[in-house]
Amino acid sequence: MGGRAEHDPAPMAKPKSRGRILIVDDEANAREALDELLRDEGYKTATAADGLEALERIGSFEPEVVLTDLKMPRMDGLELLERGRALLPHGAFVVMTAFGSIDTAVEAIRRGAENYVTKPLDFDTLGVLVERAMEKAKLSAEAARLRERLDERFSWGEIIGDHPSMQRLLKTVGQVAASRATVLIHGETGTGKELIASAIHQNSKRKAGPFVRLNCAALAESLLESELFGHERGSFTGAAGKREGRFEQADGGTLFLDEVSEIPATVQVKLLRFLQERQFERVGGNETIQVDVRVVAATNRDLTQLVEDGDFREDLFYRLNVIRLDVPPLRRRSSDVPLLATHFLRRFARDNERDLRGFTPAAMRALVSYPWPGNVRELENAIERAVVLCADEEIDAALLPQSSDGPRTGRAGDALDLMIPGISLAELERMAIEKTLGAVGGSTAKAAEILGISRRKIQYRLREWSLEEE
Repeated sequence: MGGRAEHDPAPMAKPKSRGRILIVDDEANAREALDELLRDEGYKTATAADGLEALERIGSFEPEVVLTDLKMPRMDGLELLERGRALLPHGAFVVMTAFGSIDTAVEAIRRGAENYVTKPLDFDTLGVLVERAMEKAKLSAEAARLRERLDERFSWGEIIGDHPSMQRLLKTVGQVAASRATVLIHGETGTGKELIASAIHQNSKRKAGPFVRLNCAALAESLLESELFGHERGSFTGAAGKREGRFEQADGGTLFLDEVSEIPATVQVKLLRFLQERQFERVGGNETIQVDVRVVAATNRDLTQLVEDGDFREDLFYRLNVIRLDVPPLRRRSSDVPLLATHFLRRFARDNERDLRGFTPAAMRALVSYPWPGNVRELENAIERAVVLCADEEIDAALLPQSSDGPRTGRAGDALDLMIPGISLAELERMAIEKTLGAVGGSTAKAAEILGISRRKIQYRLREWSLEEE
């Protein structure tokens, strides 16, 4: 009645394991038949003759799916389900029962089993149920890993990113935060430049002081100068009294100037003087005011080109560009999309009092394959919309933006065929790796298995491409 050691799938039949299944049945013939069937289907299997033996197997084999009979000696399937779920919080249990014991199977479902199948078994039905259970178990485990990674918060707040480009950026943030140097943050709209600026402030010696924000593109030239430097009473029409500007408000802290490229020439002169001498006068005033303010600026435009075009002062550019930080767009770090999406899902589900388990596999594929032209801000808005409109326990792909990249034809390779000739082998390799990573949620292990190359090679290529983009 004893069980047997684990079996790998036959190398000639299914060289890549589809997952681990523990088969529990006190009938040796039935147990061995299921074992052979599931191994032929590409699963890695182990067997046990009853619930007690199954608990021992769970600890060493760590199956994703447990396929168990209900009526067994020593420990039946219901007790195994109850005790086994504690050992396999993300595992899926499928129970087998005689046709006359449906009530017991329903009780197993109430206790957390994924599904049940009646004996004598229909192997086609069993195959479908096992495949669904395996997919659910793997998705549950992946969601748990995402939550775990999200809970490992950076000391600088809500910035989320595991991609090497983000890790390098955050390392630099930690290095420059303690200094007094002026910082210029460059990145596309929606990439989170203000979060980076806030992180610099929160990790600096000025964190007890104010963090003051100003969008330079939101104000007319006359109002911008007053907003930055303040004004005296009567200095212009409507100036009924003296007003402190953002520089005075930020004394002892940090002033974040967003869209600094939009500052007009007359105000650029006054900003340059402050960066050189740390002093200024209010609009309409003669008193020289000195404050202790660190300036962090941000732009989504190429300031070098603006300097060449004569639209931005070269000396001001150099004063702002002491430390430059480039925030990568979301399409260049698609492996961070599952992390960010899970973070936003948790937040918006809590805010809207929704009990959502996560994303369906199709939804996660849609999230990773979409190019996100609006970057993290677009992703955030998309997840909020999906949470509000979701009528089920999981968000499905239909609620999310869909990628329309490339021609859609009958064969998976047709779109690629249209690009050859004209694409180099290096470009072809990069496309294959990036598309495969996108399809598997950024998992290098899964991508390596699909592509038939080593995980280390994928990681090496990712580092190489990241260095090229610096």
